[in-house]
Amino acid sequence: MTNHNFGDVADAVEAAIDPQALAYAHGDRIIRWGEAAQRSNRLARAFLNAASTGDKVAHYMRNHHAYMETAFASFKARQAHVNINYRYRPAEVAYIIENSDAAIVVYGAEFRDVVAEIRDQLPLVKLWVEVADGAPVADFAQDFETLASEGDGSPLDISRSPDDLFLLYTGGTTGMPKGVMWPQGQLREVQLIGARAEGLVRETLEDVQAAIRTNGPGPAFLPACPLMHGTGFFTAISAILGGGAIITLPGHSFDPHELWKTAAAYKAGIIAIVGDTFAKPMLRALDERPGAYDLSSLVIIISSGVMWSREVKHAMLEHIPQVALTDGFGSSEAVGFGTSITTRDSETQTARFVIGPRCKVFDENDEEVIPGSGKSGIIGIGEPIPLGYYKDPEKTEKTFRTIRGIRYSMPGDHCIVEADGALTLLGRGSATINTGGEKVFPEEVEEVLKLHPQVEDTLVVGVPDERWGQAVIAIVVTSDGIEPDEAAIRDHVRVTLAPYKVPKHVWSAGATALRAPNGKADYKAAAAVALERLASLS
Repeated sequence: MTNHNFGDVADAVEAAIDPQALAYAHGDRIIRWGEAAQRSNRLARAFLNAASTGDKVAHYMRNHHAYMETAFASFKARQAHVNINYRYRPAEVAYIIENSDAAIVVYGAEFRDVVAEIRDQLPLVKLWVEVADGAPVADFAQDFETLASEGDGSPLDISRSPDDLFLLYTGGTTGMPKGVMWPQGQLREVQLIGARAEGLVRETLEDVQAAIRTNGPGPAFLPACPLMHGTGFFTAISAILGGGAIITLPGHSFDPHELWKTAAAYKAGIIAIVGDTFAKPMLRALDERPGAYDLSSLVIIISSGVMWSREVKHAMLEHIPQVALTDGFGSSEAVGFGTSITTRDSETQTARFVIGPRCKVFDENDEEVIPGSGKSGIIGIGEPIPLGYYKDPEKTEKTFRTIRGIRYSMPGDHCIVEADGALTLLGRGSATINTGGEKVFPEEVEEVLKLHPQVEDTLVVGVPDERWGQAVIAIVVTSDGIEPDEAAIRDHVRVTLAPYKVPKHVWSAGATALRAPNGKADYKAAAAVALERLASLS
């Protein structure tokens, strides 16, 4: 197991890389590696002046260079990153800050009113830092840019540990958000497992420096999805620790043309998205302006968290044939369940993954599911994994389980193990619908629904039903903006799936957003639409 700490790796990279290499770009703002190193060191000193090692630093902002600068400053200061979903209401934001025991909060100026409303409820916060991009800051906060630009920018004289934590709050499908506790050494080991599989040597800090001196800076990474989501954040950490650059989009709503234009301008090598929520508008933009963007530098598009349909992948490859489309199966609690890679010359089924080497699938009796048996089970992944959920031993015990002496992370994803060992993902157990004694996994039905030309996006939920216990209901966003053709869509599903999986009703989402900005499904919102429509029928 590695003894790396992210702060130590960052120091090593900064000592080896060309100081003029690009580190961050946000709109017109360019920060090169020499400047970036000094900025994160200054921020780390400011954080240590305000709070102690081991304290938490909450990040409450959209994608911005300040997000990753703050994260690496906290790593260097031996303080723990905490993410806040910027769509949360004030009470939810206050909950995350209080639950995490955050001592420092770095927030975007657009959220100043929310912070002003809740800060008196949060006496543990010792420092509020506002990212104002040159505008005046609130009288209760310090200016992020001032802290990053003034003072001693030399490396800190501090002894760090691979056991230093960072927290990643995940909402899941039920209950309040939970803070997943990742020791930095554990996640770094996950990264090194991937590097070893590619034949790369990154075992020591000297190896990291030698690779940068030999190969130069790493590729530019553009997170289309929010950095406060695991897909974006984990990949951004890897990019920085490989000497790459982070390119963030300044727009507040996702504009696929802005994404492609920015990717071309900064010669992005990697883009991260969250499934069809991002991929479909990206594909439409390429169809609208074929050949308009020079994307020859692009090598990989990474997706995780939401299924990415085969049809969209292959259509996208007609525009960018050199790119590998990587669909990762994992979660905030478990990285590396499985991978599906699609290229122009390969065929890949939706929701089918090559199982990771640390993974096993268990039935309800904790026995391994036999490949090809047709039985479903819950997937678990062995070390390296998180310690558990912050201040929640009950949920930790349910998710992080020991089976025959081996500790597994088991967030609740149900799979079938095919005869060749590959996984077919069914869905998260907490959203499973029980109708007439049969289990229906929403994701399986959703993927079939999204193949209908009228369905742009959809969530499938179960609602109380006197006869069946629960009825399967599909809430959809239509591609043409009109009411869904319920009969045609139900017939479409019936061709592929068993009758009990066919939605009893297919209704429009209307003005209700089915997903958060990070692409995660909002099943509560979909269920509310379904219940409202049901009530209108009675």
